[in-house]
Amino acid sequence: MQIIAGLGNPGARYAGNRHNIGFMAVDEIARANGFSPWSKKFKAEIAEGELGGEKVLLLKPQTFMNVSGEAVGEAIRFYKLGPDALTVIYDELDLQAGKARIKTAGGHGGHNGIKSIDAHVGKDYRRVRLGIGHPGAKELVHNHVLGDFSKADRAWLEPFLAAIGENAAMLVQRDDSGFMNKLALSLTGAAQAPAPTAPVGKPAKGRSHIRQANRPQSQGPAPTGPMADMLKRLFGGKSGD
Repeated sequence: MQIIAGLGNPGARYAGNRHNIGFMAVDEIARANGFSPWSKKFKAEIAEGELGGEKVLLLKPQTFMNVSGEAVGEAIRFYKLGPDALTVIYDELDLQAGKARIKTAGGHGGHNGIKSIDAHVGKDYRRVRLGIGHPGAKELVHNHVLGDFSKADRAWLEPFLAAIGENAAMLVQRDDSGFMNKLALSLTGAAQAPAPTAPVGKPAKGRSHIRQANRPQSQGPAPTGPMADMLKRLFGGKSGD
């Protein structure tokens, strides 16, 4: 058995946030692969199913991001699994939007959700980092991360999430290079995703981690994909600009 945990903040207020791309990814894995309806357990929402012939538990911690390890650790202990059975999907400022990286173990890189999981289960689990881009200046990071993806972002986000859902079995089968290739192919024929626009107004409140990274990213347009209905539900018709 394996556990795939997507990180985010609970509640409709945060549903479309860039910080919640981990939630969006596991939602699409569940939808694309016929997982059970979401239910509540382990301080999380869970869905059960199979990927690549192996039983998989999808998990969305319903604690806030900073204490994601409470839910993940509880599930790991219940099933008597080691960290090698865990894959965590989460947002990364220091990757361009539409990019992804996979690694096993390592540091938390300033991400408090990962720091919390490290404290509860150890560091030897797989991390799937999904790029959300950098707004270009440190003072814009808070609004960017806790702001919704914009309508323009949907052009790259739809095919990106769809590819994650359609090829999730590769994660279970440890075919990381194959999985990464599928994600890259989902955006073939388009330029890089558009540069992120920092949300205006007051920062959203909440106990979410926001990494104060400094390196800006440069992006440009990408194609649409097959997930408009799901994204419309997430964003509730808001642009996030």
